Amino acid sequence: MSTSKIISIIVPFFNEEESLPIFLDEIYKVDDQATNYNFEIIFIDDGSTDNGLNFLKKIAENNKNIIILELSRNFGKEAALTAGIDIANGSAIIPIDVDLQDPPNLINDMIKKWESGFDIVLAKRNNRLNENLLKRLSASFFYKIYTLFVGDSKNSNVGDFRLIDRKVIDNIKNLKEKNRYMKGLLSWPGFSTSEITYTRNKRKAGKTKFTFLKLLNLGFEGITSFSILPLKFFTFIGFTGIVLSVLFAIIILLQKLLYDNFIEGYAFLILLILFFGSLQLFGIGILGEYIGKIYIETKNRPIYIIKNRYN
Repeated sequence: MSTSKIISIIVPFFNEEESLPIFLDEIYKVDDQATNYNFEIIFIDDGSTDNGLNFLKKIAENNKNIIILELSRNFGKEAALTAGIDIANGSAIIPIDVDLQDPPNLINDMIKKWESGFDIVLAKRNNRLNENLLKRLSASFFYKIYTLFVGDSKNSNVGDFRLIDRKVIDNIKNLKEKNRYMKGLLSWPGFSTSEITYTRNKRKAGKTKFTFLKLLNLGFEGITSFSILPLKFFTFIGFTGIVLSVLFAIIILLQKLLYDNFIEGYAFLILLILFFGSLQLFGIGILGEYIGKIYIETKNRPIYIIKNRYN
């Protein structure tokens, strides 16, 4: 391969002043080892309020391989990642978090897999021992539900950290939906895929910005963005409820006609009303989620707004 090829490292961040210097040190080490490639490091500031942006601007003054996008406000990680992908010039791109939980030293292994002919190289976590029990259980449950509804088992225990060839990226850039679940979008085009496994590190500095509720919302976004199976599920539940109701009515009628015996059970009746009422509300919520997505798409607002670009 030509020595002039560029690898674009996409790094969205939000209030990561403590993590940025450590991250750059690790990326520089990887850059020194990748002698056949030039690294283009694209930082996307997603509306940070700390001094992380000022730190990067000083670094970028003496390093033209560092590009900084300053978004006009906090649009969310998915939008920030999209902004980085849109301006990347590399023959391949690698999204990575600045907290170093995904180790940059895997980048050279990814490049070797890519050189062997794969278009996408996934970094798959082989365990989640560094995470708390609630997060491990919820992640395991989510990936099982996601695989069931979406049918994409490749994304199980895989984050944004992956290498993606330019021809795949060009197809991803044609996906213009406003509801962005990037793990799904990055996998949707297909192409030949390989993976490497690794043990995820603990965060080196700073604090996570993803609360449990934000992760829950992201998971729900992922399922509803790539599958209408939840709607079909409630259609099936509704049909099953109708069949059971008719059968129950027939049983009651037969009891009355044959044995003059009327089935009483107010507690059971109230339980059924509460259960199916709650189920209907949940189903309406699912339907509302899809209608909300349609509403957002029809407004056709930009996914992000760039306030400033440096380099």
